[in-house]
Amino acid sequence: QVQLVESGGGLVQPGGSLRLSCAASGSIFSIDTMGWYRQAPGKQRELVGRISSDGSTIYADSVKGRFTISRDNAKNTVYLQMNSLKPEDTAVYYCKVRFTVGPDYWGQGTQVTVSS
Repeated sequence: QVQLVESGGGLVQPGGSLRLSCAASGSIFSIDTMGWYRQAPGKQRELVGRISSDGSTIYADSVKGRFTISRDNAKNTVYLQMNSLKPEDTAVYYCKVRFTVGPDYWGQGTQVTVSS
């Protein structure tokens, strides 16, 4: 079994920054892709960005230039650095880990609220 523990969410003013972390533990063999998704009230879950095992990244257009994904393979952890936050970034943020074999796993979600 695999567990994903997210941390780092909270309340921040517009223009502020937050850093989310997602640590995987348990029966981990080989992690392929690690990513972040978000879901705002009344909206579908959407991809924020993801990072592959080779370090290549993709981002949603809405966060390009403001958010950065990174990973520490030794710690089985993925990070999301969020800068210049906007009210429309308010959502529950979920990490997702894809392994080379087996199902994908999701974190429990962490709330990010951008408000003055």
